[in-house]
Amino acid sequence: MISRYEIISASVSSIYHDIQKIQRTEMAKYGLKGPHAQCLLAMSRYPEGITAARLCEICEKDKAAISRTLTELEQAGMVSRQTNNGSRYRASLTLTEQGQAAARTVYRTAQRAVEQAGQGFDGAQRETFYHVLGLIADHLHTICKEGLQPEEKEKL
Repeated sequence: MISRYEIISASVSSIYHDIQKIQRTEMAKYGLKGPHAQCLLAMSRYPEGITAARLCEICEKDKAAISRTLTELEQAGMVSRQTNNGSRYRASLTLTEQGQAAARTVYRTAQRAVEQAGQGFDGAQRETFYHVLGLIADHLHTICKEGLQPEEKEKL
């Protein structure tokens, strides 16, 4: 019998792998890589601008990964950086017109993928699924931060 742990870890790994493949395919059209997709989508929600630090939080990526991604997006002409009193520290980042167009394309692709992947769910099932998925993610995040509680270890 397959344990719940094996089911969820294999399923999440498979889903993540497939999402990465969809992102790579979409970003290749722009000469970019998969990680750029998440950054473009996040930035598109902040047309007034966003800092790299806030982008790290939203995308749940480390500073080095976001810095590399932003540098590559700037070089591709998709991101503009407004300096803060001549400093790049805490500079506001915005999407250029080209970046906005790429973000719209990525968004449409993501929407189609989510719709097709969720075929067969009715509204209530979809709501329950996302609610439960969020709870699992939150609980696992807490476990990683604080460790397993003693009573939880006994249930394993």
